[in-house]
Amino acid sequence: MAVDTLLERITDYANRPDPYPLYAELREAGVARQTDGSYLVGTYYDIVALFHNPRLSSDRRNRAAPYRDLDAEDQQHSFIRLDDPEHRRLRSLATRPFGPPHSPGRIDAMRGEITRITEELIETLRSRTRVDVVDDFAYPLPVTVICRLLGVPREDEPVFREWSAAIIESVDIRPGERQRAGIQARAQMGSYLVDLAEQRRGRPSDDMLSAFVNDPDPSGALTREELSATAVLLLVAGHETTVNLITNGVLTLLRHPDQLERLRREPGLLPGAVEELLRYDPPVHMLQRVPLTHIEVAGQTIPKGVPVVLVLASGNRDPRRFREPDRFDPAREDNQHLGFGSGIHICYGAPLARIEAQIALGALLPHLSTATLVEDPPPYRQSVVLRGPRHLPIELSPSPSAR
Repeated sequence: MAVDTLLERITDYANRPDPYPLYAELREAGVARQTDGSYLVGTYYDIVALFHNPRLSSDRRNRAAPYRDLDAEDQQHSFIRLDDPEHRRLRSLATRPFGPPHSPGRIDAMRGEITRITEELIETLRSRTRVDVVDDFAYPLPVTVICRLLGVPREDEPVFREWSAAIIESVDIRPGERQRAGIQARAQMGSYLVDLAEQRRGRPSDDMLSAFVNDPDPSGALTREELSATAVLLLVAGHETTVNLITNGVLTLLRHPDQLERLRREPGLLPGAVEELLRYDPPVHMLQRVPLTHIEVAGQTIPKGVPVVLVLASGNRDPRRFREPDRFDPAREDNQHLGFGSGIHICYGAPLARIEAQIALGALLPHLSTATLVEDPPPYRQSVVLRGPRHLPIELSPSPSAR
């Protein structure tokens, strides 16, 4: 088939369970112009170069007129969708409550709490023979953690889960009408989070919303709009990608029982295994950028303002960068994957996601050795950008104590 239909085929839901053959086609093409005028880039070194190219913008408002959609209606522009210097300023303010750079900080201090939450969830699974990894474990763990970090009441989770789902569905290459629903959900969630923060103004507590409105340094003050966008980003990104990371990890391990058994025998490999999962089947498959001027990629000129889609999951399987890239190897060395992106916009929540995935998978390993997939492939979410199973039902043998 012609490479100019690659985006149509990648976004076709029928290919959601296994888009990797299409990514191999993309790498062969190098850069592929699509029927809608956009360009796909899927080779590792080209993606890295573009991530570090200051002529490539993260602000979708810089797209040329034919490619603009509803961004003008969206009043929330979080720092991941902005360029420097605004990106640097807002990211720095969002990072401040985590503690000084290179210090143990708030996230490291939460290891014990994350372990406790994980153990509580594992305990609820002990007497069961069938569970949904998403609903019963991979979703509640990071949601509980990010609620604790931000200071969001866990009992409000059903309210913001609906908003979060609408926001995630709008984070797509071709969102269509879902974009309008996402804009509305961001506004509603933002208003809810700002109201929570304002309740703590002058009455500081040990959470990030409180820290944002009680920063003694005037330079740390966020406007209402900035606070809304930042808080929504932290709440949604703080759990949605981790759900996919844990779920994709369980699915990969069950499909590779030899490596699953190896990790049980050698738990010291777990941090490296999480990095390999981020390479092998990452939670974020692609990101969109916009050239601020004409740029050349792999011998092709991409015009100013035309969307460029960086297919990170394709770069992660590039044989020019990774040896045997289609093989899952928990002990892989030199694993500088693109699972968290690269450059100035590298994932803000990467340290938290790593800790959660390591603790979660470590706790699940003893139970997975007797687990079987109920459905393979499982049903996937609609989003091609944030790719992961919507549900992952597995059969478990009950633990000896539960028999």
